[in-house]
Amino acid sequence: MSHVTILGSGAAPGVPSLSCGWGNCNPNNPKNRRMRAGTFIEIDNTKILIDTSPDIRSQLIDNNICRIDAVLYSHAHADHLHGIDDLREITRIRLNDAFIEQGQVAYDNGVYNFDGLNKIGSLSIECYALRETATTIKGSFPYLVDSPFKKRNPFFVPSFKINIIKPNKPFYVKGVKITPLKLLGHRVASCGYAFNDGEIVHIADFKTLASSVYKQIKKRPKLLILPLTTPFGQPSHAGFDEVMEVINKINPEKVVINHMATECDYDDINARTPDFVTPAYDGMKIEL
Repeated sequence: MSHVTILGSGAAPGVPSLSCGWGNCNPNNPKNRRMRAGTFIEIDNTKILIDTSPDIRSQLIDNNICRIDAVLYSHAHADHLHGIDDLREITRIRLNDAFIEQGQVAYDNGVYNFDGLNKIGSLSIECYALRETATTIKGSFPYLVDSPFKKRNPFFVPSFKINIIKPNKPFYVKGVKITPLKLLGHRVASCGYAFNDGEIVHIADFKTLASSVYKQIKKRPKLLILPLTTPFGQPSHAGFDEVMEVINKINPEKVVINHMATECDYDDINARTPDFVTPAYDGMKIEL
C-alpha cells in the first residue's frame, strides 16, 4: 500500500500572501490557507520527501513525520529548497536511533554523547537532484553537503549525500524504482518523478512536458500530482487548459492539483474539474 501526504499546496508566496492577501481565495475556506509546496510519499514503508519548502518544519510536525529515507528535489527555486536546513532534526533522530541500536544514549541531561560518534557510520540523508539543482545546493548550502574529507558532527549539522540524476535514467531507493521526468519551460531546470514505472507520478513546475515523459509512464497512474499556479498560466507555468491537456494525455485514475497561488480558489478549481481531479490542500492524505 502507498500513502501520499500533501505537505503544502501553495505556490511561492503562499496563501494568504504578504502582497495580495487572500486574492481570489475565500478566506472562510480553510483549504485555501496554503503553505509552500511539498509532498511526502510512502511506498512499501519507504519514506520519500519531495522538496524542502521554507515551511518544512511545520509541515513535518503537523503530519508527525520524523523519519525520511531520501529527499528528491524538483528544482532549485527557494520555495522548493530553502527549508533544507530544518532537516537537521531528521539527522538527530537518525543519530538517536543509531545509539539505541548500540544500547547507548545520544543525549542525557543536556550532554551529547560525543564519544559514541566514533562508533557510528555515515548518517547522511540521501538526496537526489539534477546537476543544476545540485550545483545550487552545494553553492548555497555548502555546510550541508557530505564529504569524505570532512568529518561532520551530526548533532548540529544536517548532512546530505548528493546523488546526481538524469531525466529518463531510473534509480532506486530501498527497492522503489524512481524515474526522473524532464519538464520544460520553467526558469530553471526542473524535473518530475515517476514511481514504479508510473504508479504514482509527481510533476513540479512546468510549462510543457518533454515528449519523453509519456514514454517513461509505462502504466496507468493510480495518482498524478501536478501544479496549477494560476488558471490563466504564465510564461514559465502551465495554465488550466495546459494542465488539463496533460491530464487527459496521461489518463490517470486520480489527479491532485497543487502549487496553487492566490488566483486559485479551492471551490472554483474544484467546480471546473472532473470528478477524478481534486485540488490539493495542506495535510491532504491519499491512500492507494
